[in-house]
Amino acid sequence: MAEKKDFLQGKTPIKFIDLFAGAGGISEGFLQAYTDDKYFQFVLASDINSNCELTHRVRYNYQLGLDTEFVTEDVMSETFLSHLIQKIGNQEIDVVTGGPSCQSFSLGGRRKKYDKRDNLFMHYLKVIRKLRPKYFVMENVSGILTKDKGKFKDAVMTEIRSIIDDKEVPRLLDFLEKTHMKSEFIHSCIIAKVKMELADDSQEEQYRNDFIQLIESQYKSLTKQIAYRTSKSDRNVNTIRHGLILLRRTKEREEIINAIIQEKTEAYIDNDFFVKAIDKFIEFIDDEAIIKNIREAFGRIEDFEDYQEDVSELVDMIGLFPLSLDECFTLIKEYSEDNVENKLNDLTKDIRLYQIGAPIVVNASDYGVPQNRERVLFIGCRKDQNLIDSIPATLSTKDKVTVYEAIADLDIINNGEEKTEYEDVEINDSYLDLMKHRKADSSICKGKCKTLYSDWCRNGRLGFRFNFEKAPFYVKSQEDLDAGNIIDGYHLFNHQTSQQNNEVKNRLEIIVKHGEYNDACKAELREKGVVSNKRNYTVLNPKGQSPTVVTMPDDFIHYSACRSMTVREMARLQSFDDSFVFQGKRTTGGEMRKKDIPQYTLVGNAVPPLMAKAIGDVILKAIR
Repeated sequence: MAEKKDFLQGKTPIKFIDLFAGAGGISEGFLQAYTDDKYFQFVLASDINSNCELTHRVRYNYQLGLDTEFVTEDVMSETFLSHLIQKIGNQEIDVVTGGPSCQSFSLGGRRKKYDKRDNLFMHYLKVIRKLRPKYFVMENVSGILTKDKGKFKDAVMTEIRSIIDDKEVPRLLDFLEKTHMKSEFIHSCIIAKVKMELADDSQEEQYRNDFIQLIESQYKSLTKQIAYRTSKSDRNVNTIRHGLILLRRTKEREEIINAIIQEKTEAYIDNDFFVKAIDKFIEFIDDEAIIKNIREAFGRIEDFEDYQEDVSELVDMIGLFPLSLDECFTLIKEYSEDNVENKLNDLTKDIRLYQIGAPIVVNASDYGVPQNRERVLFIGCRKDQNLIDSIPATLSTKDKVTVYEAIADLDIINNGEEKTEYEDVEINDSYLDLMKHRKADSSICKGKCKTLYSDWCRNGRLGFRFNFEKAPFYVKSQEDLDAGNIIDGYHLFNHQTSQQNNEVKNRLEIIVKHGEYNDACKAELREKGVVSNKRNYTVLNPKGQSPTVVTMPDDFIHYSACRSMTVREMARLQSFDDSFVFQGKRTTGGEMRKKDIPQYTLVGNAVPPLMAKAIGDVILKAIR
């Protein structure tokens, strides 16, 4: 173990796991966070991609000497949760973090309907329901707040509020049994639906069948009142009957939907003539579509005109089926004949295991990261913990870290080169006022402190806690790691540029001269015969912060070197230490990026560690 004993002494470990971990930005930041009496103990990380595991193992198991576990598996897999629990063992997890993949609702691109990634947050919450940590953090792009006109955000909040405290279940059921409803049928349906929502995985199917059985029995009684021939052969009657069977077969429908979405993902179905038909089929067997067809069928059966009150009740109760527990509480007030609002409000508050305020919008640049990266945080806290409703900025606007501070010392590389050692770089006189002395978290350091942001990147921000067991090294694959085929002995890793031809170099020089990829720039590119089909280039502003770091190396152009950025420069803009080595392939082309997860993708998708540290600091101060 490489952790320093004097750091650990007198402090309580707060155990956390990091799901959808990627390169490890949250993990890195949480390991930097601590208070006088608490620190984070890194128990486990998980991601679907093997290069994420490789990068984690090198950093946390080999370099830092931790015994952190890793689960390389799709969180949507049926065996994921059991494998996770097996790795955790008997440990109680205090905090769960994770950023379910956000590309399908990113503001930066087209929003895809029925994308596999839209379902990931539900599987993330399955882990929360199982582990019941004191806090959990779900990080995502700000676009999630406006997805489907805010419905996606509302769904997230509703699902979080529907995680229940098991100890309060008997009290809730007793309350429901004693509450008078508008009819015995409504009373029975609401109790059955609530039991369905309270059930664990082993009981869910049984309670779902109980609920549907009530509906089917009532429907059967209703059809006995109409003409025999209609009840047996009418298409609308059969639509209702068969629709109820489809609702009962939820698990089977979910398997079909997940298989189709998986196939859609594997075949890259998007922006083509297949996508609309596939999405339409998925929508057709979804709960809401089935219930819509059932409702419309009821409206077309003329024989039911004399039984409108019974039909109305039946349709309303069928509408309960897809609702969350939180939504059911609202309907209990509507259907109750007693004045239960105050009592139900108190009970609702007690039965919710987690409380959550409004989503918290954060910008990485407020926490010492030289990047304007806006993200949204859903921070849930168990009801015995303190609510967290903000992550205060750690430095003022005027003291934000600039691009020049972050990467000026790395401007030692030319086209088609790799640098493995630092070199002296003379500071440009016009940028001298940008070079501010800072603490490890990038806040301004007063007095005799002479440490720059780049110094912290070179020297590392974890020295207060760790003696590195192994110096930084690079390895291409897990097989090479197992065989000991590593590249070490360097002071600088991941600092390599591609070999660009003259046309590309001329193009980038013109773009840098203009300062932006505007109409005047594009006109000169056409005139010089070096026009590009690429939609966007961003010339970094040395005196400001970078835009959101992306996964494509040629999206950003160095402010003075007229070249694409290196992995190490991108990592600096994300606030990773230089000792954090990104493993595997440096880059891959086209669709292979989705499977191989090269270094640029690892960097671009990561949560900036200094922003994660700020989140971790707030949790450590709040946690009981």
